[in-house]
Amino acid sequence: MYDIIIIGAGPAGISASLYAKRAGANVLVLYYGESNLDKAETIENYYGFEYGIDGKTLYENGIEQAKNLGIEVRNEEVLHIEKVEDFTVKTTKGEYKSKSVIISTGNKKLRPNIKGVLQFEGKGISYCAICDGFFYRGKNVVVIGNGEFALNEANDLKNIANNVKILTNGLEMETSSDYEIVTKKIKEIHGEERVKSIEFEDGEQLEVDGIFIALGKAGGSDFAKKMGVMLEKDNIKVDENMKTNIEGLYSCGDVTGGLLQVCKAVYDGARAGLDSAKYIRRKE
Repeated sequence: MYDIIIIGAGPAGISASLYAKRAGANVLVLYYGESNLDKAETIENYYGFEYGIDGKTLYENGIEQAKNLGIEVRNEEVLHIEKVEDFTVKTTKGEYKSKSVIISTGNKKLRPNIKGVLQFEGKGISYCAICDGFFYRGKNVVVIGNGEFALNEANDLKNIANNVKILTNGLEMETSSDYEIVTKKIKEIHGEERVKSIEFEDGEQLEVDGIFIALGKAGGSDFAKKMGVMLEKDNIKVDENMKTNIEGLYSCGDVTGGLLQVCKAVYDGARAGLDSAKYIRRKE
């Protein structure tokens, strides 16, 4: 049992881990895949670097700083978070329990470049199986994606829908699955008031009642929606101490919106780390 599990190892997550650790909390940081910082060639507006610093170096230095302080950092993809009394965080490698969780994943809702997606969002196209699966009881649905995130969404739908297929849109499936996998490239999504069918580039049509998009890995808003966290314009809504509406659950950094800059992420992380450590002490 950890005191605090932090999901994400960017500036917000690492800042939260440093402050929480120094406040006496037992902290685990979970992260997976690349950070948005990896794409930043040079950061010239962050304090303390005379000639700037490239994003990849800043990102990696942060992780090493946390490890040097004795913080446990694991590279594992998080699939699911749930709370009963304490929190359970499920990853591709196992499950971890904690008294508090901080979501600092950034907000990477990926939209496929497929004609018709924008037109039918909210009209048969969804980004959350647990949120919207109920509306497709006994119907035929597909999940667009090719990784663990897509597989997890399909699992959430299998006992609700009549039939669930996974469409990889031309990519190879990255994980084993018992679902029917269609690897053909998608050309267009058709419908009138709602989604009716998917057309592949070879001209074949697949009739569907619903489409769930699960590209890449689950992001902060994906976890939040499934837990009933309040959102504001697809950002996680927090108070001045980075608390969400769920007791013990915090969020910080880009996933909360606002100024999408390193300086803001570091500040958010500090507030989340300090307040979550206070929450642990109060709970004890």
